[in-house]
Amino acid sequence: MDAESGGGGAARAARRKPWSAELLLAYQSLGVVYGDVATSPLYVFKSAFAGGDIEHSAGNEEIYGVLSLVFWTLTLIPLLKYVFFVLRADDHGEGGTFALYSLICRRVRAGLLPDADELAARREGASPPAPLSAVRAALERHRVLQRLLLLLALLGTCMVIGDGVLTPAVSVFSAVSGLELELDNEQHEYILLPVTCAILVGLFTLQHYGTHRVGFLFAPIVCLWLLCISIIGLYNILHWNPHVYRALSPYYAYKFLQKTQRGGWMSLGGILLCVTGSEAMYADLGHFSQSSIKIAFTSLVYPALILAYMGQAAYISRHHNFENINHIGFYVSVPEKIRWPVLVIAILAAVIGSQAVITGTFSIIKQCCSLSCFPKVKIVHTSSTVHGQIYIPEINWILMILCLAVTIGFRDTKHLTNAQGLAIITVMLVTTCLMSLVIVLCWNKSIVFSLVFLLFFGAIEVLYFSASLVKFREGAWVTIMLSLFFMIMMCVWHYGAIKKYEFDVENKVSISWLLNLGPSLGIVRVRGIGLIHTELMSGIPAIFSHFVTNLPAFSPGSGLSVH
Repeated sequence: MDAESGGGGAARAARRKPWSAELLLAYQSLGVVYGDVATSPLYVFKSAFAGGDIEHSAGNEEIYGVLSLVFWTLTLIPLLKYVFFVLRADDHGEGGTFALYSLICRRVRAGLLPDADELAARREGASPPAPLSAVRAALERHRVLQRLLLLLALLGTCMVIGDGVLTPAVSVFSAVSGLELELDNEQHEYILLPVTCAILVGLFTLQHYGTHRVGFLFAPIVCLWLLCISIIGLYNILHWNPHVYRALSPYYAYKFLQKTQRGGWMSLGGILLCVTGSEAMYADLGHFSQSSIKIAFTSLVYPALILAYMGQAAYISRHHNFENINHIGFYVSVPEKIRWPVLVIAILAAVIGSQAVITGTFSIIKQCCSLSCFPKVKIVHTSSTVHGQIYIPEINWILMILCLAVTIGFRDTKHLTNAQGLAIITVMLVTTCLMSLVIVLCWNKSIVFSLVFLLFFGAIEVLYFSASLVKFREGAWVTIMLSLFFMIMMCVWHYGAIKKYEFDVENKVSISWLLNLGPSLGIVRVRGIGLIHTELMSGIPAIFSHFVTNLPAFSPGSGLSVH
């Protein structure tokens, strides 16, 4: 791969850090990026068997099949797709759906604001011209394809925002639901919801401290949680079913889907939740680095999750009583003597799990603002060393209000996980489609390689997408409504930005006209410096000519600032 292929080799070389700094970032990333995927064992098995046709007839073969699907989903999507491919496609250190879109637009000039694309290319520096391919020529020539590309990026962005609303609710509610084993039905109805809402308010209140401080605060808890689920998983494997490792064979996944058919297909919506938070690995790239995220996932997070899921399957294979769906939740596989300490750690880890999508939402909205696809918001940089660590107050409080609304509205994890699953898989599908274009247009690889990537990962994700979409009436409609609202807002804002740009282009004036006009107006010059912001690459915007012809004084140092 050449220096250009990974999204700016020279820029990346300049950002390289010593291994000690990378290990420190990897440690911090545990408290920000991986809390979400680390807490997925709380609800995956429960969601996989809830509401499906396999619930009452499941035996060990079905349990092994679910474990096999969980293992291969974790291996193929977060490990293979994201760690080995997607993380390499950073846009000057930034990640997320809009980073892929920005990367494509800068390389191909497929954006709807041409001067903005040209400016971005100049900032990137001179680079060798890309070979003219049929894909590139079609994108540069057809305005319809450019609009479709933008809509695809906006769809992924809106789903990330929807995930930022749903994931905190799912993670915290699932952790707190462990209290059901200790309380009767009347008690937990009055306790679970208030406790969940109080924890969510506290979580969003902590965001203004910044990723750096939150990472150091939360990372030890995530480390303790990963160690805890690894030990519990290993204990359950050795004590209940040492042969559960056989389920790692893809044969069991195939037999599961063949035997259960529609019931197994429906259960994919719950199995999908094992990769919740995977997109945060990419969306939070600006907060850390590629190496730190890869180190944390491959060396600690992935092995711990595999042990945790194997342990749950080993326990359930000896105690599969599906009369009460709570009896296949995470907490029943925890030895009773340590259940309360594990419950406390799980609640803390669930709070941290929500951090990943919240910070990812901040990053992706910042990128939308830079491409004129979102209203201008206040962006607070919380670190003096890592540029991507930001906090957006308005977005933080909007997410909190929406999160509390869906939590109070649904009051159970079944509908919340259905909505979350649709958001997760839609973002992954959009990332796969955009990534296939990056492979051809930015990495200059063969279109065959791009198609293999698209068809392999796309086929897997379309299967999960169909299983999530069928649950539209059981909670998934919330994801679609949230995404539709943000999509309309972004499209309207971008349309307004285009109209403003077109007006500036049509009404811009030349510098010679302005210089010739000055003496005839009798303008009084005053001390100071004046700046006019414009996105035009050449010429003077009409607002400046309006300014000098209507005001009696201006500074001799007045100038134009191109941003």
